[in-house]
Parts: sequence; C-alpha cells; structure tokens
Amino acid sequence: MSLLKAWIKASRFASQSYIFIPLFVGEMFYVMTGGHINWTVFAIVHLYGLFMQLYIIYANDYADAKTDELNETFTIFSGGSRVLVDGDLSRRALGIAAIAMAVLCVLAGVWLAVQFNRIYAPLLIALGILLLWMYSFGPVKLSYRGGGEFLQMLGIGIILPLVGFYAQGGAPSQFPMETLAVILPTQLACAMATSIPDFSSDKQSHKRTFSVLLGRTRVRMLIIGLNLLAIGAFFAIRWASFEELKMALPLFVLLGVAVSLFSLVKKIHGKWAIFLFVMFSIVLTLGLMGQLAYVASNMHS
Repeated sequence: MSLLKAWIKASRFASQSYIFIPLFVGEMFYVMTGGHINWTVFAIVHLYGLFMQLYIIYANDYADAKTDELNETFTIFSGGSRVLVDGDLSRRALGIAAIAMAVLCVLAGVWLAVQFNRIYAPLLIALGILLLWMYSFGPVKLSYRGGGEFLQMLGIGIILPLVGFYAQGGAPSQFPMETLAVILPTQLACAMATSIPDFSSDKQSHKRTFSVLLGRTRVRMLIIGLNLLAIGAFFAIRWASFEELKMALPLFVLLGVAVSLFSLVKKIHGKWAIFLFVMFSIVLTLGLMGQLAYVASNMHS
C-alpha cells in the first residue's frame, strides 16, 4: 500500500460526521439568537473539527494497538483503522501525527482568540483534547477502567457545540442548555453502540466498556432507551413548531427507527444484525443532531 493510501486509511474520514454536525449545531444555536454566520470563523471552526477528528482517530489507534490486534469483528464504525494491525504505518508515526493534530487544534483556537477575540477558544479546545487523553491514555484511561463513554458524550455533546456557538460570537450564558436533554442521551447511546462490535476483543483486553460490563443484550436496551429519552426530550422542550409538519416529521421517522431497533436486540451474534443495530443507532444520533440544527436555524430572532 502506498504511503498516501495508508494515511487516508488511517484517517477514516467518514467519521468526520461525528465532529462536523455537533460543531454545526452550535453554530446554528448562534443563528437562533439572532447572529449571522461569519464564514471565516466557520472555516476555522471546521478546520479545527478536521484536526480534532484526526487527533482522535490517530490517538485511539496508537493507544488501542494491542486490543485492535485481537479484534476480528471490526466494522467501518469500530475497531480502529487497522493500519497498525496490517502493518501499513508504524505506531511511532501515528503517535507523532496525533500530537501534530492536537497542536493544530490548539493553534486554531489561538487564531480565533487573536483575530476574533474569542479568548476562551484555546481553553475549550484544550479541554476537548484532555478528554480524549483521559479516554485512551494513563493514568486515567477510562476506556479501559470504565466510563469512557461518558467522556465521549461530554466531548462531542457539550464541548463541540459550545465551540461552534462561542466561536461564532455567542455568549456562553446564551447557549440553549435545555437542548442538552436531547444531545447528551443520544450521544451517550452512540458511544455505547460503536463499542458493540468490539465486545470480544474488549473483553479479552479487560476493557470495561458498557457492552462488556452490561452484556450485549442489556446495553442494546439501554441504547434504545436513551434514544427514546432524547426524542421525548425534543418534543418536551417544544422547539419545533409542530403545526409545520416539516418540523415534526423527521422526529417521527427517527422514533420509528428507534422502535425498529427492538427487533435486533436479541441477535447478538449475527454480523449483519450487529452492523444494522450500530448503523441505525448512529443514524438516530446524527439525525437528532441534524434536526436540532435545522430547527435552530429556523428559529432565529
């Protein structure tokens, strides 16, 4: 494999959606307050999002090298990029790349602070980097000790939307905190779902994910419950003007997806059943986040 193809494989660009959409949600929250998108800031924010995604991917591959070697049930959603397992890149190169991406993330924050007076941007970005460090690396290493999914929920569900909101000019006090009742449950569910295919290798390497701790059937029930809670919260906060069907219809579609997951709860060994459950769970989370962005953009003052 050529060096360029190896780095493309290592970068897993499809996972950029996990980063882009929460940042975009935060920017649409700013639009909801009556603000207007600064397109230069938009470019910097999503450049940071690219660096952050690459930092996460490279750092996780570096930290999970031994666990990934045991993983024979990896999917496009989980199990790492496989560049270390397949010998495409060295662990040292991946580690250096992860550090470089973290530095670029901080520099993006400094750019926002210096040129646009977003003085807390470097701090917010550094906090996001710290959460990933706590997830994968010692002495905390919560992905192995248990509770890593909560760090993922906080990083993607709070830090990223807040970065998008604040970078565009939103005051932290204006951030719509009620939306966390939607964002946090579905992001926690997504974090749990992406660990399901890695159950066997995680168990062998003593990685205390929710799938390992609760078992594959119970964790699926919990994932469905969290997504139903998030959908219910969306209705409860009454953001959508439900007289306009175009606002409400996507939520009913997502509700149907959530209910359909029940048919896959007991199918813990079928490769396609696992793939579909994880895929639908991710679709639910991205769909809910996208709906938040859509509704927010239509509620601007």
